Parts: sequence; structure tokens; C-alpha cells
Amino acid sequence: MTHTTHEFDRFEDVRAALADPALVPERPAAADGPPGASVAWLRATVARFSHGEPHRRRRALVEAELARLAPESLRQAAAVLPGEDTRVTVVRTLADALGMPRPAAVAEAVIAVAGVYFGGEDAAADEAVASLVRWPAAPVQGGSGSAQGGSGSAQGGSGSAQGGSGSAQGGPGCPSAEPVPTQVGPGTPSAGSEPTTGPVPVSDDAALESAAGRIGLLVQACEATAALVETAAGNDRLPLSRVLRDLPPVRTMRRVAAGATRVAGREIAGGDVVLLDLAAANRAHPVPLTFGAPPRVCPGRAHALALAEGLLRRPLTPFARLHRRAYPLLLPNAWDYASAAVLAEQGFAAVGTTSLGVAAAAGLPDGAAATADATMSLARRLGTGRFLFTVDAEGGFSDDVAEVAALARALYEAGAAGINLEDGRPDGTLAPMEVHAAKIAAVKQVAPALFVNARTDTHWASRHEDETATRLALYEQSGADGVFVPGLSDPDAIAELTSALFVPLNILYTPAGPTLAELASLGVRRVSLGSLLYRRALAAAVTAATDIRDGRPTDPAAPSYAEVQALAYVRQPRDAAGAP
Repeated sequence: MTHTTHEFDRFEDVRAALADPALVPERPAAADGPPGASVAWLRATVARFSHGEPHRRRRALVEAELARLAPESLRQAAAVLPGEDTRVTVVRTLADALGMPRPAAVAEAVIAVAGVYFGGEDAAADEAVASLVRWPAAPVQGGSGSAQGGSGSAQGGSGSAQGGSGSAQGGPGCPSAEPVPTQVGPGTPSAGSEPTTGPVPVSDDAALESAAGRIGLLVQACEATAALVETAAGNDRLPLSRVLRDLPPVRTMRRVAAGATRVAGREIAGGDVVLLDLAAANRAHPVPLTFGAPPRVCPGRAHALALAEGLLRRPLTPFARLHRRAYPLLLPNAWDYASAAVLAEQGFAAVGTTSLGVAAAAGLPDGAAATADATMSLARRLGTGRFLFTVDAEGGFSDDVAEVAALARALYEAGAAGINLEDGRPDGTLAPMEVHAAKIAAVKQVAPALFVNARTDTHWASRHEDETATRLALYEQSGADGVFVPGLSDPDAIAELTSALFVPLNILYTPAGPTLAELASLGVRRVSLGSLLYRRALAAAVTAATDIRDGRPTDPAAPSYAEVQALAYVRQPRDAAGAP
């Protein structure tokens, strides 16, 4: 029977096809020979080439493997390995983190398997599969937290995760959490050592399926992550998100219709072939459809990106590293030097400023581009302290890109570690996303080490909420180091964003919204308090004054005059040249 081949290259059509459960990977040919002894058996047993219930079961096995690994630990491990073949480094890092003996030998075997994983036969690759099956991973302790978009936020579904025809697509184990060192369990062989008990026999079906999932994880990491790194290495100035949009390692994806369906008004019969041109679709839309992006999220996406960042050895500032920990950075927002200093004294790793507090203290409106001088003055004072701080600069106080860049440069020279730039405008509208993206790019050009937190007010202003993902994608591709969506509190919406983002997501804490622990479980990496502390301070001041006036008992808890003076005395700020 002759089947029709359908080709799609429009973003909306490709995305619809990816979400269609009727479009699945081609089934591999039935494997001959004993289980666990060939590449053909591997293809028939991994999640990558399956769908329906077998896919869900096999995907869960891979998710369990990845849940043991903290992406940040992978990044750190990959960054310190000596220079060698990219595929070798990727596989060695993962194999070592999984507790597999002799990671260098594992890498050699995985590379042999990768050569024929998507088709073909090779006796040496069959032998490599057999050896890998008998080297199971050891239990891993610690590092169970997952960074954004990792296994904790992977979305299920009957379809296979993205995979290209003849090439891997997605992160490690794409069916196929933070600085907590990954440790192997007692008695586990260390990297490079021989197995202490010899090959482990694997006989039952469950153990074989688990072994297949682990091998598939390593093979796809070998191919997909290495391809991303090699592409990004030649474009060192581009964020990984931009590389994946403009230069995707896999340009075309192949699917087969398991049953009759309809995509973009086109009837597709069972058995028809569907070719999805990802590269063309990406050119027409900021949200890339590659590397395990929604609607079929790869559980190893965060791990792959962490490995890629480690191999690329792109440096992180101390402030940026605070966004890579197992628990979100809780950022309290100060309005003057004293409030910043007292928060730092209480152990907060960094503080932000609140534009409302700065504006109100100066008797000016917030969000109206009226506080540029007050904001700059506060930054210079904060720069005399011994703590990390980031500055809320509204929309940069201008729509002139050069002026915003000059402000950012001045803030960086004053000592700021970061800047918050919002696309909301005083009249409640949103700036065109291209204008805001141009500001971000200009800031990163003049102050590359300044952490840019790109804020979109789609939810804050309740305008164009359907543009949120598009705006964030464009902002991170323009160089944003993090993105911020104040007003967003729905857990499902937050999880959907974290699964699609490449950079840390910042959420504004609200007492009625998710707790810090709940936000952490959703993949949020930074939680800001905004103007909450300033408003609470005003309320406390009013309460104390009215209690005294009306003869009510007052709360005596307050720092003494001497304590405040000692903590908050500000030395004369220095100018850009360092002179007092």
C-alpha cells in the first residue's frame, strides 16, 4: 500500500503536529536474537521509538534516572573535565553521575551504539549494547532536586518526545538540581575503576527495560547535546536559546500516522509519513520547537542545557550562580541603604530594590520614568556595601536604547550585580516586544556581566497574557539572564513556562499564591518580594505611632539607635573613576 508524505513548515502547523497523539515515531523492525544483545533490541525497547502505554512506562524509567541527578552538578562536572571529544565528555559526565563503573569505557561503547541507533547494523555496536546492559548504574544519593524544565516538570503524554529522523532531538534521555554534589552509594566503583564484582547478569524484563532506558539516555545525550555544544561553540556570543532557534541541531523531524488524523486542515491517513521542518518553523516564531520544547517536553532538557553550558565554559557571575541552586533565590527588596544592609545582615545572599519604595521615598510616581536620578543615587550608596544587589530600573526610564544601555553601564560601574527591566508602560500598555528585546541586547553589549532580569507585565497588567511565552522567548534570545512574570501564580501556567525556558524564571511572591517550596517544585529559580517589605514597614510604622497615640501597648522589638547607626552608616559614595 502506498502512503502519502506530508510536509509542514509553518510554526502553528508543526506545533499542532507535535501535539497530535496520532503522529508517532516509526516503529523499529522486530529484533532477532536474545534480549539485551543488539542495537535492534535497544531500538525496540526504549521510549524513543515507542508510543502509548509502553512509551509512558519507559519514559517514567528515564525520568526516575534523571531525578537522581542535579543539573547544576552536571554543569560543574563537565566544566572541569579535560578537553576531548565532545561526545566522550558528555557521556563520561552522565555515566559518572549515574554511578556507572569505568565511564570512559562506557563512553566508548555508547559512541559505537550511537552510530547505528537510528538505523543500520553493526556487530561491534551489538557487542557494546550487551556490555552496557550488564553495567547497571549504582544508587545515587543526593542531588534529587530538579532544575527548571528537568524531570520534575516533564509533561507526559502518549507521544514520543521529540526526535529527528536519523539524529537525536532533545536532551539526555529525551524519550526518549542545584549545587548538591552527586555522590555514589557505598561500595560503588569510582570513575575509571574496574567493576568490583564483574558483569552483572540482567535477565528479567523489567531490568532489561530499565537498562535499555539508561542506554538510550546516554546515546541521545551523546548525539543531541554534543551537536548543540558544537553548534554553539562557533557562535560564542549567542545565548543557547538563540542557537537552538536559529541553528537547530536537528532541522527536520519525521513522524508516521498511527491512525487517521487531521493537521492544518489536511487529512492524514494511517501509515502516512509526516515531515516537520523545524528550522523553517523556528524562523517565523520566537519560541523554538527544538530540543525537547513543549508540547512534548523532554525530561532531560535541563540536564542537557547544564551539560552544554559546562562544556562551553561560559562563566557565571556570583549573582548568576545564586539562580542555579537547589532552592530558589529569595530576593527581598530594599528601598534605602539601611533596609538593604539589615537584610544582608540577616543572611540574604542578595537584595533587590523596589521601584515603588524608591519612588515613594522621593515623593514621585512609580513606573512613570520619574526616578532615574533617585535610582542611580541609591545604587551608588548600595555599591559601598559588602553585599550583592540588583536594581529595579522600571523600563530603563527611556525607550531610547542607547540611553537604557548607558544607565545599565552606570549601574554596573556603581556596583550593581543585576538590573530588572520591565516592558510595562505607565498607561498600563506593554512596550512592543521588539523594543524591549533591543534594550536587553544593548545592555548585554555594554555590560556583559550585568545580570538582566527581563520582566514582562502580561499578567501584571492583565494584557496579552497569551503573548507571555513569546515575549519571554524573545527576551532570553536577546541575552536576558533571567525572566520575570509578576502577577502569575497559577501552578500549571508556571510549570508550563519553566518547561519551555532556558533561563531562570522569577516569580513575585504573594501571600495568597504558592509557597516558596511549591514554587521550587515548579522549577522557579528566583522569588522576589517586590514592594511587600516596604508596604509592611509603612504599616508597622503607622501601627506603632497610633498605638502610642491611643494608649495601646506597643511592640518593643526594634533595633537600637546604635545598632542602626553601626549597620547603616554610608560612606561617601565614589564616582565612576573611584574618587570620593
